[in-house]
Amino acid sequence: QVQLVESGGGGLVQAGGSLRLSCAASGRSFRNYYMGWFRQAPGKEREFVAARLWNGGSTMYGNSVKGRFTISIDNAKNTMYLQMNGLKPEDTAVYYCAAAANRAMTAVSYAYWGQGTQVTVSS
Repeated sequence: QVQLVESGGGGLVQAGGSLRLSCAASGRSFRNYYMGWFRQAPGKEREFVAARLWNGGSTMYGNSVKGRFTISIDNAKNTMYLQMNGLKPEDTAVYYCAAAANRAMTAVSYAYWGQGTQVTVSS
């Protein structure tokens, strides 16, 4: 099993700014999982943002964030990050970290979720 806790990184930022979200992982075999970031804006479907194997490889990004966001892992700290640069108002959403047993880009494929953190980008 995997337990995920998002800590820090969210908040309010002006367009063009940057934020880094953190997701601390724990559990018996969390390094065997495929890790992802999703976001959900008001009135919108939960959207795939980025994902990778904990130990590296198979990195994927959603088209709307490619070139601006970077997913990374600090294995020593058991923490996954989402670095968000060049933020736009349309990036405003609640951001969730998640873990799945296999490679996936759909929210229903992810069994474990963090609690979510609000990111708001002003014009």
